[in-house]
Amino acid sequence: MVATVTRHHSAAQLAYAAHAPPRLFGRLMLNREATFWLLQAVGWSAYFIANYFVALFYPVEGNPNKFSGYFHVVIGAAITGFVLSSLLRYAYREVRDRPPAIVVPTILVLVYLAALVWRVEIDLGYVISMHEWGELLENWARIFADALISTYLLLCWSALYLGIYYYEAAQREREATLRATALAQETQVKMLRYQLNPHFLFNTLNAISTLILDRDNHTANQAVTRLSAFLRHTLDQDPMKKVTLKQELEALDLYLGIEKLRFGPRLRLDIAIDTGAQEALVPSLLLQPLVENALKYAIAPSETGGTLHIGARLIGQRLLLHVADDGPGVACGTIIGAGRGVGLRNTRDRLNVLYGDRARFASHNTTPGLRIDIEFPAEIAT
Repeated sequence: MVATVTRHHSAAQLAYAAHAPPRLFGRLMLNREATFWLLQAVGWSAYFIANYFVALFYPVEGNPNKFSGYFHVVIGAAITGFVLSSLLRYAYREVRDRPPAIVVPTILVLVYLAALVWRVEIDLGYVISMHEWGELLENWARIFADALISTYLLLCWSALYLGIYYYEAAQREREATLRATALAQETQVKMLRYQLNPHFLFNTLNAISTLILDRDNHTANQAVTRLSAFLRHTLDQDPMKKVTLKQELEALDLYLGIEKLRFGPRLRLDIAIDTGAQEALVPSLLLQPLVENALKYAIAPSETGGTLHIGARLIGQRLLLHVADDGPGVACGTIIGAGRGVGLRNTRDRLNVLYGDRARFASHNTTPGLRIDIEFPAEIAT
């Protein structure tokens, strides 16, 4: 059973997992350098192939070497584009994290200069391959205008590169935020859980002290033994782990074993747990503070004691729990958790941290007594 429970995680961990970056993205980011060069190779290969097929439609015009010349022009342009864009990447590393007023003008200048160099290479490759030097000499000024065409392509490359970088940065920041939120929730739940131990220990030691003063040493010894077993159980449990309701009731039985020694026949139990609900997962030590509250405010003050009712059932995808007593209840207008003990407030806060709006914690007077109802999404141990 223990092995089964350890596979379940806290609500905070599940929340992080549900919003974590996709696995494929995560794997790619594990080796960002290799991913960049892979995308570079694929992108510029696609550029070469596209321009290669365009070159097939150029008229030969009686020059048998013209097609071969275009091939060399295109492959040279692809290699130069690959090199220049790779150099742009290193330049962008120096400015990409600066304010937009610096990033945008710098990128525009760098892209145009790179496009100008690229255009010179393309035109030189063309005249060398086609042996048309005169055209270059007559129209050399056209290079500056033609560089604008290459600028658009490098701007698209820059937008893609920076878009991936900023998306990755946003994902890292989002992941860090989710981890911080999960850690904060975990810390809060642990703090709330650990509040219970000294509170319960104080009450139990008072009861044991009373037994010793009454010279009921045998009962006091049994109480100490059972207290030791209960504390060992609570210390072994991770506050962030959920346990099955069956295990929670076993832990509660350790606690009630101590209280039975204290109250004797004054404490009467009525436990009604549906079979299907026993494998539902609940926060560990969820019921103990509610039971302790009922014993303190309903059973202990009464000379005849009272009956403690504990119930659980599944309704659809929801788990319903209740703890009720037949004591005096609470006065009208009393805030639960203020005058009725830290246990109720603690339980309500734990449920709020773990389940948020998906949990319901309600209390109301019965005739007689007080009833606490808890409801939250059912998770079944597998």
